[in-house]
Amino acid sequence: MVLEFFGGLFTNSLALLSDSGHMLSDASSLALSLVALWFANRPPSPSKTYGYYRFEILAALFNGITLFLISGFIIYEAIQRFNEPPSVSSGTMILIACIGLIANALSAFSLLKKADVKGNINMKSAYVHIIGDALGSVGAIVAGIFMLAFDWYIADPIISVLVALLILKSAWGVLKQSIHILMEGTPSTLDKDETLQLLKDIDGVLDVHDLHIWTITSGMDSLSCHIVINENEDEQVILQRAIHLVLDRYKIEHTTIQIEKPNLIHPELHI
Repeated sequence: MVLEFFGGLFTNSLALLSDSGHMLSDASSLALSLVALWFANRPPSPSKTYGYYRFEILAALFNGITLFLISGFIIYEAIQRFNEPPSVSSGTMILIACIGLIANALSAFSLLKKADVKGNINMKSAYVHIIGDALGSVGAIVAGIFMLAFDWYIADPIISVLVALLILKSAWGVLKQSIHILMEGTPSTLDKDETLQLLKDIDGVLDVHDLHIWTITSGMDSLSCHIVINENEDEQVILQRAIHLVLDRYKIEHTTIQIEKPNLIHPELHI
């Protein structure tokens, strides 16, 4: 990171400067992700009955926002250079970018091997940051080759914009998923209508309403609903069937199910 920053100043390369700035953001994001993991393991309290699991989602949201800001800055700086591309010390730039690429590749491999970058959105956001760094280094190498071979100095801002757009694409995925979880959205791996029908198909069930499925944090989903049953049915038997069905089919361990008889009247949730 420090090498790329001073290398960017020395070579006058936007690609290296933007990559070093991105790496600085990555270091902060990785530290935030580790803090989030520590917070998530804290026990629940009277005021935080679900514990601190959502801190991981907030960290992922913050990381996604920083990726957007960094990409926007890179694009802005690149636009300033399009009209009069400054000369760049391309040979030194390629060497420094190669060192940065090796460091990023090792970091990405280590995180991929030791963390759940697919199931845990917090770790995924950190991984996306590192991949963005690696793309920045690759972009700097490609730009350096063009400038070294053809004196085509406009390659530096062009490559910087392309890398920024790739980072934006990955950042949008993290940001979209984080917001979806914070908005209590249905997990993408579940179909609400299918779950509704699954519960309705239980023998003795007349109706299912107020079904809600949401994610507390990555890999921890919850479900709540009201099940209306026949008057002569055993509530505990049907409740047990419903709990087992949801657990076996969707791996949801935390379910809150209210069993009702047809003559029960209660206020409806208007949402």
